[in-house]
Amino acid sequence: MKSLFRVLALGATLGAALLLSACASMGERVAAPNSRLTILVSSDGFRADYLGKGDTPTLDALAAAGARGGMRPSFPTLTFPNHYTLITGKRPDRNGIVNNVMEDEHIPGVRFSMSNADAVHDQRWWNQALPLWVSAEKQGLKAAAMFWPGSETEIDGVRPSRWMAFNQAMPSNDRVDTLLAWLDDPKGPELRLSTLYFDIVDTEGHHYGPGSPQARAAVVEVDQAMARLVEGLKARGRFETTDIVVVADHGMAAVPASQRWPLDDVVDLSKVRLVTTGAVVGLTPLPGHEAEVEAALLKPLPHLTCWKKGQIPKRYHYGRNPRVPAIVCLSETGWYVTTRKMMAKPGKWDGLDGGQHGFDPYDPAMLAAFIAHGPSIKPGVVLPMFDNVDVYPLLARVSGVRPEKGDGSLKVVGQALR
Repeated sequence: MKSLFRVLALGATLGAALLLSACASMGERVAAPNSRLTILVSSDGFRADYLGKGDTPTLDALAAAGARGGMRPSFPTLTFPNHYTLITGKRPDRNGIVNNVMEDEHIPGVRFSMSNADAVHDQRWWNQALPLWVSAEKQGLKAAAMFWPGSETEIDGVRPSRWMAFNQAMPSNDRVDTLLAWLDDPKGPELRLSTLYFDIVDTEGHHYGPGSPQARAAVVEVDQAMARLVEGLKARGRFETTDIVVVADHGMAAVPASQRWPLDDVVDLSKVRLVTTGAVVGLTPLPGHEAEVEAALLKPLPHLTCWKKGQIPKRYHYGRNPRVPAIVCLSETGWYVTTRKMMAKPGKWDGLDGGQHGFDPYDPAMLAAFIAHGPSIKPGVVLPMFDNVDVYPLLARVSGVRPEKGDGSLKVVGQALR
């Protein structure tokens, strides 16, 4: 009888192998029965309270059948710092991406910004922390990045096996289809981990404000793209073996045009090295002007609070990195710092109300959406508030990637694990 079972088992194994071979010859990848995949999805600027309002049936269904919760972003609540925090598990002060715009004395003559492609592609800006895709690749597990800050750069000598240079004009559905095509490719690697990034909610939130019809339409677009992803995984027999973790980098707050004001009103800008404006201001007094600049800024100001970098409140976990300017200022939510020169420039959105982020991560308007769904996740879990550094150890656990030591833990998000 045992020999008969062995014959039957051998036949089944050969049959499965033939089926896999046949499917591969037709250009279709068939997942192994126990194959694992983790997809980290970011919808930039997707506030936690955008869910559950009738615009997000797909995301709401994933949340109901999985875990959800409000997630506190790291300071500053900006795009590049928080995306790198999510994928490295280290806060911006430790991962080195301390702002969307920054300078480094060891990289002289260069100002890092999202629009400076040469800087974005320079690994020196990114090498203070390792993204999870680098750890995966080093451990022999293949990773992909369908857009993500840092993914265009060789970090510690490694890139994801699949990646694309960011193209904002690429429609949301096309981003989903590209990831699905990577999964289908019979000549491509069997992916264990992938990112997927949407920016439309952030873009429309900036232009029109978080409560606008345009921002709401963008939320609907992302939900429909997620429906496309879910159906695509189901069609490939991958949905039941895929953990999907949906995050945002930050929320969005309304900023009336009347609440944009020039920093020139309180300090002589000819006496500072101004690095950033907006919700978070970063500057360094020029030599010989330290006392004057500090006297102008380190006092009670309307709608703005400033600190020396070593005196920033501990709850923000910020100020130790050499890339942080000597003085950091945080705007009151809804107020935005600019300069007279910048206000004089013609622009499409001049005089219009809009939205911004970068404000206090403890403000409810900055809270980011979080959903986890899949075979590793318990259904119906509502998590208490947690910090976004905790996403990294969750991703490492469900993907099987051995993590680097970071700033997060599974104390809260671990409640979602089976």
